[in-house]
Amino acid sequence: MKNLKFITKILHNKFLREDPYGSMHMPVYDNVAFEFKTAEELEQAFLGKNPGHMYSRITNPTVEHLEQRIRAVTDAAGVIALSSGMAAITNAILAIAGSGDNIVTSKHLFGNTYSLFEKTLKSWGLEARYTDLTQPDLVKGLVDDKTKAIFFETITNPQLEVVSIKVLSKLALERGILLIADTTLTPPYVFNSGEFGVDIEILSSTKYMSGGATSVGGIIIDNGKYDWRKNSKLKDDAKKYGPSTFINKLRSEVYRNLGSCLSPHNAFLQSVGLETLPLRVDTSCVNVQKIAEFLEKCPRVKSVNYPGLKSSKYYKIAKEQFGDKTGSLLTFDLRSKEECFTFMDKLRLIRRATNLQDNRTLILHPASTIFCEYSDDLKREMGVRETMIRLSAGIEDARDLIFDIKGALEGLK
Repeated sequence: MKNLKFITKILHNKFLREDPYGSMHMPVYDNVAFEFKTAEELEQAFLGKNPGHMYSRITNPTVEHLEQRIRAVTDAAGVIALSSGMAAITNAILAIAGSGDNIVTSKHLFGNTYSLFEKTLKSWGLEARYTDLTQPDLVKGLVDDKTKAIFFETITNPQLEVVSIKVLSKLALERGILLIADTTLTPPYVFNSGEFGVDIEILSSTKYMSGGATSVGGIIIDNGKYDWRKNSKLKDDAKKYGPSTFINKLRSEVYRNLGSCLSPHNAFLQSVGLETLPLRVDTSCVNVQKIAEFLEKCPRVKSVNYPGLKSSKYYKIAKEQFGDKTGSLLTFDLRSKEECFTFMDKLRLIRRATNLQDNRTLILHPASTIFCEYSDDLKREMGVRETMIRLSAGIEDARDLIFDIKGALEGLK
């Protein structure tokens, strides 16, 4: 059947090999090695001429099934599942760039992503060039013959900035470099990255995809649009592997050597989580919209930041790119850090925790938690204020969440 919708494709995506017992869920192949009938078959597998599984650090049937499910709903050229979202970013960057190369990005990034670029990879000779990605001329000015990619978040965390992806895509195409998007806040059900010219999509499957914070994982999606002959690090590989160059580089070297494989058990949990992803996304996006509209009317709240609000400067571009699902994350400001803490402590339903896109609504103070390692000056550059609170809407009844927020606000002096 053609033209099936997201959830139908997920539920009816067939196994690559028929299960002998007729299981309707891919079994958990929680083992390390796989036996071959002959030495010749084993040799062919190691040479890459036999698609069979050899060793679970490289490929595994349960992990492969998750990858195939994601590939089915994204029409991607290739998908690799990894042990975390940070592992996905690391693997992708190390596959396409090396010492002396650079990527163009923004300081409006998740704190650990900035740390990866500025601390870990910088010491190995990779330069991250930071600019305002909403200003194309500034981006152009930083691209040179050593630039391998423009890296951005579709909705930044926690700044909630939204850039014009088509503008960045045009610029990347003109200069022959990759456009890499972290789509954690806008997973495939919300956003079709290939349609907007994204070459490589990366997301933390720990979030929506896991089905309620059951497991940690990451996904790399190759949309199959980039000519790998234009990448100096991969141009020789491209002569042999063509469109499969990037995935082959990961499978045969970077992913294999770094050992950042997703565990079979976590792959099973995330594969099951995929089956209800649209239902949970729909509910949390409705909830966050209602909460944002409520907070806008509260005199105790200095400001509310959510791309789905008409008052947001990103409202128009967010609607164009993501429709009516502009993420489940919002931020709002109170008068001081102390007031933020008092408010959070008075909540009775909403949980104080550092994840997002959980089934439960979560709240934290970014400046004192996920950005605590940075100086006050750098926090300001990153758009992280002492007065800012981040809320990730879950799938509870919105009326209960608003009642909890209202009570905590009324408890402030």
